[in-house]
Amino acid sequence: MFNLSSQLKENLSQLKELFLKDDVIKFRAFNSKDSKLRCAIVFTDGLSDRRIINENIIKPIVNFINDNSLQGDELCSYIKNNIILCDQIEETTDVDIITKSIMYGKTALFIDGVFGAIILNTKGGSERSVSIPLSENVVRGPREGFTENIIVNIGLIKKRIQDSNLKVEFKEIGRRTKTKVCITYIQDIAPDEIVNEVKKRLEDIDIDGVLESGYIEEFIRDEPLSIFKTVGSTERPDVAAGKLLEGRVVIICDGTPFVLSLPYLFIELFQASEDYYNNYVFSSLNRILRLFCFILATSTPAVYVSLVSYHQEMIPTSLFMSIASSREGVPFPTILEAIVMLMIFEILREAGTRLPKQIGQAISIVGALVLGEAAVSAKFISAPIVIIVALTGISGFAIPQALEAVRVLRFTFLVASFMLGLYGYIFVVIGLFTYLMSIKSFGINYMEYVDMISKENLQDTAFRAPHWLMKYRPKYIVKNRVRMGKRRKGLH
Repeated sequence: MFNLSSQLKENLSQLKELFLKDDVIKFRAFNSKDSKLRCAIVFTDGLSDRRIINENIIKPIVNFINDNSLQGDELCSYIKNNIILCDQIEETTDVDIITKSIMYGKTALFIDGVFGAIILNTKGGSERSVSIPLSENVVRGPREGFTENIIVNIGLIKKRIQDSNLKVEFKEIGRRTKTKVCITYIQDIAPDEIVNEVKKRLEDIDIDGVLESGYIEEFIRDEPLSIFKTVGSTERPDVAAGKLLEGRVVIICDGTPFVLSLPYLFIELFQASEDYYNNYVFSSLNRILRLFCFILATSTPAVYVSLVSYHQEMIPTSLFMSIASSREGVPFPTILEAIVMLMIFEILREAGTRLPKQIGQAISIVGALVLGEAAVSAKFISAPIVIIVALTGISGFAIPQALEAVRVLRFTFLVASFMLGLYGYIFVVIGLFTYLMSIKSFGINYMEYVDMISKENLQDTAFRAPHWLMKYRPKYIVKNRVRMGKRRKGLH
């Protein structure tokens, strides 16, 4: 790190040495019209807006004539207040701030004879515009999605919550990347304990770089080894705004359209933003359907294997005869059939996700039809297992928020059922519920609302009550347990 001086030539020389072999850092020296003022700017090509630099910084200074013979701090103040056309101007003598600002896309202006630099907001460059969020499609609802620009994302939230109590606090995480991270919450709603805990966990992060919000999620989550999400994520501004209105904290990371929300509860795996835009009856039915899909996606292969292998007496005779005839000639046991078909389904899903959209869809369709039909015809597998795996996979797609946990639970249930039949399945279910009841998300029980059945708790869980009945915020918002009248409770 170098030491600033009032000599322009010396400052530029030290900056060039600091940014040696970095060709995107641009230096531009220029003089005023009367040659009495010598200046230089330093900026990052590709991150700074050249139009702002040329029209609002260089041109006004080049045309400036120092009639009053201003010097030193007076000259710097006059240029800052009367010459430069820029919305954000900061004067600093801190070398660390100067270098960080340059690398972030701002421009540093040095004036000969003036100690320090003027930092100008010229951040620009090519950025993705606001578009439809690809991971959370809705039939009815806003079409705006977060982008990779943290300032734009904050604006999308502030557009929806125009409240002075909405607080936005910035932090930098990453020794090398210096990634900007924003903590957002509504001061008079969010519990101070949760806000302070979030700040503490972010302060404790020590890593070279943060390239996506997933880095932060792994550092701050309560159960780092759990297959269940304890920190929510979304790329929809309306969902983030709804979380804030419920007293949650939202973390926005620069460079990614996915923002984090916390605390995050188990029931949120089955909720969608569209539930709050449609009629509450249909929304409740959809939530119940998602819960049913969770059971099908995790349990269908396990129950099938346990019934066929251990509990044939529980299967109706006609159905059992049909299954037995379809398995005639198949050389592999039912458990191996199930595992192989589930693995093939996962391979097709992964291939369809990673390949370009048009090719991915073709592979998914061709793979499912051709491989399934050929395997049954060749007597490698039986027809019922194809139906079971297809039903399992389709059910999992109905709950994308829980898809990662579903994939692990599916194989866990399957192995337990193969070893002990329905007893093994029941043992794993009991263990799963015991585990879910024991974990927390930022001090809040992960299975909140399940421990005590009441009208208040059920208003926004598996059922969605009408907006005019949802008069209370979540019960963990202790300091603001007040009636909300006919205001909507918020989105999930």
